[in-house]
Amino acid sequence: MEPKYKRIVLKLSGEALAGDQGYGIDPNIVNSISSQIKELIEMGVEVAVVVGAGNIWRGKTGSELGMDRANADYMGMLATVLNSLALQDSLETYGVQTRVQTSIEMRQVAEPYIRRRAMRHLEKGRVVIFAAGTGNPYFSTDTTAALRAAEIEADVILMGKNNVDGVYSADPKLDATAVKYDTLSYLDVLKDGLQVMDSTATSLCMDNHIPLIVFSLLEEGNIKRVVLGEHIGTVVGGVNS
Repeated sequence: MEPKYKRIVLKLSGEALAGDQGYGIDPNIVNSISSQIKELIEMGVEVAVVVGAGNIWRGKTGSELGMDRANADYMGMLATVLNSLALQDSLETYGVQTRVQTSIEMRQVAEPYIRRRAMRHLEKGRVVIFAAGTGNPYFSTDTTAALRAAEIEADVILMGKNNVDGVYSADPKLDATAVKYDTLSYLDVLKDGLQVMDSTATSLCMDNHIPLIVFSLLEEGNIKRVVLGEHIGTVVGGVNS
C-alpha cells in the first residue's frame, strides 16, 4: 500500500518513552518505536521526530515549586536532548541513519537546527530528531512540533500516546461517560478546552492547516497504520478547520 503521508512529524511525549514505569527511559518502548520508524523509512516516508521530557523533568512543575520559570524550562529543554540521543542510538542499532538537531547549540553531541539542512537530511532518508524545544522558555514541545511541521512543510503531525488512544471529552480514567472523538476541528479544541495540545501549538496548526492525529503507541504497528491512512485515534484539524 502507498503511504497517505510522505513527510511526517512524529510527536512523542516523554511519558511515552517511560512506559509503565512512569519515569526514565524504557528500552523496550524506545526499540518498538525505532522498529516502527524503520518500516516507515523503508516505505519511503520522510520522518522527523519531536520528543518531550515529561519522563525526566517538567519546566512547569519546577516553576510551581518556586523555581524561576525560564531556568526550569531550560532544564526541560536539556532533558529532551537526553531522550533524543537515546532514540537516536536505538534507531541506529536498527540501521536507520539519524541526525539530532538542537535549538540550543551543543555541537559535541548534535547539529544546530538549520531548516534547510533538516530538509536535506529528510530527502536523503535520514530521520531528523528535533531536540531542545524551540530554544525559548515558555514554549512547549507541542509548540515545537507545530513550528517544525510548518517549517519543513510536513503533511501531518502524529501524536503518539501511551495512556490514551485518542481525544476524549473528559479523562476516560476518571469519567466513565467520556466520549471519544473520531474527528475534531482545531476551533473545537480551543473552544472546549480539550487537552490535546496547548493553545499556542493548536493555533499554529490551525493557522497553517496542519492536521494532527492522536493515537496510541502501545499497539505495535499503529504508526504504520496511521501513515497508510487507516483511521485510528482522533483526527484533528485540516484545511477546513
